[in-house]
Amino acid sequence: MPVIFKRKREATDLGAVVSELEQAVDARDGARTERAFTAAIKRLQQATDAERVLAGPRLAALLPAFPPTGPRPLLASAAGFCVERGADPAACAEPILGGVHQDLLDALEFARRWTAAGAAENELPQPDEKIIDDALPARLGGDAYEATRLALAWCSVDQWQPPALAVLCRSAEVRRRHASTLLAACRDLAALEQHDLKCLAYALAVLDDEPLVVLHRPTGTGFEVRIGGIGDNFQLHTLLAHVLVGGGHVPGTAPSAESVRLATDPEPARGRTEAVATGAFELLAPDGERIWNEGLPDDIPVVEGRRLLVLDEPTYRRSWNADRFFPMLPGTAELIRVLPADEARTWFARTTPGNGTGRAS
Repeated sequence: MPVIFKRKREATDLGAVVSELEQAVDARDGARTERAFTAAIKRLQQATDAERVLAGPRLAALLPAFPPTGPRPLLASAAGFCVERGADPAACAEPILGGVHQDLLDALEFARRWTAAGAAENELPQPDEKIIDDALPARLGGDAYEATRLALAWCSVDQWQPPALAVLCRSAEVRRRHASTLLAACRDLAALEQHDLKCLAYALAVLDDEPLVVLHRPTGTGFEVRIGGIGDNFQLHTLLAHVLVGGGHVPGTAPSAESVRLATDPEPARGRTEAVATGAFELLAPDGERIWNEGLPDDIPVVEGRRLLVLDEPTYRRSWNADRFFPMLPGTAELIRVLPADEARTWFARTTPGNGTGRAS
């Protein structure tokens, strides 16, 4: 009996199931790959986290060999799920983000060909596989396989967001290596307004180890702050208030300890809280245009090689939920130095007074 039980355990072990999938993909056996893939997805739900840690990189490594018309986003999501359970994000990132990049480019190519066939951009189809029909090759040009591949990318690109976020939000090194390659294509596709790619775009634009010159207009003082891992400007606002007001460098009301904890806690956020953060500043670009709290630190313009942010008195009282945009991603803001008065004046000379224009946050 013990021997029989052991053999049964080995046959259903996640590692063994992944091995079968690897062998099926390597043999280019479609039917066998389909069976093994289904078994792997099912077994993944029942596996221990220790098994998932080992399986994640192996599943991700299969992505380049999976056919573009196959369920690649689902395979990527399986690898991303393993990352969420402890698998190494750096080991999984390149295949996952490579797949994201290819589908972004293919979706953009789909849109280009669709509009070249006579449709306006506002007539692009919704990302629904119903568009894949016998007339598609003639409309897009190329053979049926290519047309199907481009259309599937158009329809499935949203599905790549969860696995992409799994690796991007858990590793600054992954963001440094891969984010800039994907960001332009992501924003170009989002601009077509047929896909909700906000989370992916924000994750790709996260700044890490970024020096920021911050000028406080009411006091005429300036600071150099280093930020990282901040998902949006609500979180940035809270952390700047914590560093500058809480640190006694500028007047105002410091944010609550709970709102700071929610912005910076290395542990993943668990659910939504009722904590509230209150605005201490008006965030302005050097030209006086308002920078939205709903935006992200990447919106802050670069002047003379440094991002330059101006803080002014808030034009009205505002508050928001203190939870961070990316639950898995803790933010940091560190005061590097207070600028000498002459250096602060030099930076202020590169700005114009706030004009209060733009959409308020």
